[in-house]
Amino acid sequence: MSRVLVTGGASGLGAALVARFVADGHQVLSTDLAAESPAADGAQYRQLNVRDASDWEAAVAWCEENWGGLDILVNNAGIATGGRIDVESLDEWDRVVDINLMGVVRGCRAFTPLFKRQRSGHIVNTASAAGLVHPPMMSSYNTVKAGVVALSETLSHELHPYGVTVSVVCPSFFRTNLGDSIRGDDTEMGATARRLIEKSPRTADDIAAGVVAGIKKKQFLIIPDRPALLAWRTKRFARPLYDRQMRKIAARARERAETQVPSTGER
Repeated sequence: MSRVLVTGGASGLGAALVARFVADGHQVLSTDLAAESPAADGAQYRQLNVRDASDWEAAVAWCEENWGGLDILVNNAGIATGGRIDVESLDEWDRVVDINLMGVVRGCRAFTPLFKRQRSGHIVNTASAAGLVHPPMMSSYNTVKAGVVALSETLSHELHPYGVTVSVVCPSFFRTNLGDSIRGDDTEMGATARRLIEKSPRTADDIAAGVVAGIKKKQFLIIPDRPALLAWRTKRFARPLYDRQMRKIAARARERAETQVPSTGER
């Protein structure tokens, strides 16, 4: 039985992971922004804002006081964003960097001293297929998720001498409430992202099953669905085809942009 902490555990993939860990018999602490939130039966809940270093310190203290340590840290909290480089605001860039990238950094920094003392632990960072392949009109999201992949690979080597395992999770679109977090000036891109999320045939439970299977195998790169795996393999082994696909997407976006009224950020 492992001791598991999941950020962003109140909904979406986080909630699905919490439920699956509980079903597998683990001790689970679900964390999220709200002061109180229903957790899966058998899980505990604690408020944790991934942007607040003091919340992370308190989470480490809680794990030490109540469990005597931690086995698996799942840095899952995040938001959706995106937009054309000349439309998405710098404020939105700051927001997504602080949550999706620095939130993961804060979690890794907070728990690494504990894992080093234990000479054990498993860090699981949720990135995205966007961390491996980089479609146009998603520069901020692609950038932070690629950063999570790079951070995870770095730590997988850095922490190996201490017996600490690191995994990074890279799913494609799946049905969740992530679209509710989309803000920003590029409303056209936001609407497209919401459609892709809502129309996906995959659920958070589907993705969680693949993630937990990868964690059990201690895989570094966990790609839990076929579309994400296919996109990654196309980029690696058929780069000209991948480039043509990305540029077709960009060309279609240009056509739409030139036939519509400019978004707010283009004033």
